[in-house]
Amino acid sequence: MKSPETPMQKLRRKWPWVVGAVVVVGGVGGWAFTRTVSEALAKDAPATFRVQRGPLTISVVQPGTIKSMEQVSLKCEVEGQATIIFLIPEGTQVNKGDLLVELDASKLQDELLQQEIAVHNADAAFVRARENLAVTRNQAASNISRAELDYQFAQEDVKQYEEGLYPQEVKEAESKITLAREELERAAEKLKWSERLYEEKYISQTELEADRLTYNRAQLNHELAVATLELLRTYTSQRKLAELKSNVDQTNMALERVKLQANADIVQAEAELKAKETELRQQRSMMERVQRQIERTKIYAPRSGLVVYATSMQTGGRRMRSEPLEEGQAVRERQELIYLPSAESMMAEVLIHESSLEKVRIGLPVRVTVDALPGQVFTGRVAKIAPLPDAQSAWMNPDLKVYPTEIHLSATDSSLRTGMSCQAEIIVQQHADAVYVPVQAVLRRGGSPTVYVRAGGGFEPRPVRIGLDNNSMVHVLEGLTAGQEVLLTPPLSAGTATEPTSSAGTGDLAPGGPAAGATPAAPGADVRPGAAAAGSGPPGEPGQRGPQEMSAEERAKMRERFQNMTPEEREKMRERFRNMTPEEREQLMRQRGAPGGERAPGGERGGEGRGSAGGGPGGEDREPGRGGGGGA
Repeated sequence: MKSPETPMQKLRRKWPWVVGAVVVVGGVGGWAFTRTVSEALAKDAPATFRVQRGPLTISVVQPGTIKSMEQVSLKCEVEGQATIIFLIPEGTQVNKGDLLVELDASKLQDELLQQEIAVHNADAAFVRARENLAVTRNQAASNISRAELDYQFAQEDVKQYEEGLYPQEVKEAESKITLAREELERAAEKLKWSERLYEEKYISQTELEADRLTYNRAQLNHELAVATLELLRTYTSQRKLAELKSNVDQTNMALERVKLQANADIVQAEAELKAKETELRQQRSMMERVQRQIERTKIYAPRSGLVVYATSMQTGGRRMRSEPLEEGQAVRERQELIYLPSAESMMAEVLIHESSLEKVRIGLPVRVTVDALPGQVFTGRVAKIAPLPDAQSAWMNPDLKVYPTEIHLSATDSSLRTGMSCQAEIIVQQHADAVYVPVQAVLRRGGSPTVYVRAGGGFEPRPVRIGLDNNSMVHVLEGLTAGQEVLLTPPLSAGTATEPTSSAGTGDLAPGGPAAGATPAAPGADVRPGAAAAGSGPPGEPGQRGPQEMSAEERAKMRERFQNMTPEEREKMRERFRNMTPEEREQLMRQRGAPGGERAPGGERGGEGRGSAGGGPGGEDREPGRGGGGGA
């Protein structure tokens, strides 16, 4: 009979089962714990990319419009505004000389009638002025002739008086003196005899007194004649001569006045004639202008071609508000109405963003696909790049700078039509065997392009030499081999201790600009996988959550949002950071966890660095080239 088992014996008998159960439970728990930890780690694991090697095409893809290289633009040449009363349907094939547009000319007809009346009045005034000039010249010649004759007579009067009248008057005065003296002598002789006869009592006292009276009269006449001659020589002749000479001067001055007056009258008449002639020419010119305006109300086809309304070709900017061309519409002077394109040679017109401008150059090959012709690919070359940005785009968005570029197609197709939408791929470089990584995996650290390569359980920075990018992948020339694993979003804050360079903080990505998918970061912002970017809200906004407060799903959405940002949005974000005050930058850096005394991008102290696309503390910057944000 077996003795009862002691508790110790029972325990020893059940021990293997207990140990096995413990092992099983522990294994299941460990597996569950390991799986949970692995899933958690995988959920927060940083995004990576394996370096690829193979064909790589560096290109710039832009939408555009098909246009004719040789097209005639017909504009409204009627001054002011005019109403369309006839318009040929769009798409009509016309021949040279066909009527395309007719504008309302009723007001111009009325204006032409008024202008004809004005021309007739101006013509009559011109004839009157011309005849008046002839009369004025005739009258001036007559007045001058009369004044010259008066002057000549005045000169002759002086000569006549000096040589004729004055000597004659002197002789007359002397002859009177001689006669008076002879009479005086006879009267004296008679008086002497009368006195002797009176003494002898032959004559009476009365006869004696009569002879004495005759003697006294003769004496007075002699004295008067002498006085008259003296007066003539001393006063009368000099006064008369002075008067005659003064008359010469007066007539001479009168002659000058008449000449001046005649000249003034002639000049005035000539000026009036010229004014009337000018007015007549002006009125005729205005009448001819109105006639030309009436002629221009009808626009004819200068060549054969397909009618395309100008409003159908106008897109973008303020032109988007243009109403379709139709009858009854008012058009203004110099407004483009109709295009007559030629189908013999076509081109594509695209707008190249300034960030891709350094990549594109004249002569590069281009592949063009047309939306309306699926499956067909047209080839061409870049023929022209505008030296200045498009004014219409700049007017709508001053921060957007795009340059009109013409791509001439090497071959044309009858199916190609002006106005078709197209996609142009400008081939910058083609590599048959190239090493490449995504553009967001490269940043600038210490002035050199750098990627973070997996090394053991972490990632280590490795400088690389890069070429151009195609907005998605960047060509790695040196520093990486195919198969290596690189971090897609390198930790920008890891480079704060490095020496910043002049390019740090600028947002430029050598060689071309901000990379597509590069996450704009504020100074001190953490843009590692799962970290919130600086663009999640206004910089320094109260209540903005930091990266440590976001879930993995929120961080993934934030990364996707910044990867899909357009170049314009990135530029606006850079401008927002550039316009921040030093206090706002300091506050933002404290929110993002950056030390207040760290050197911010661009070499500035205390949070005064400027945020940029992919810019980070310590002189780091997203690397590959400008143009990374999609070139448009």
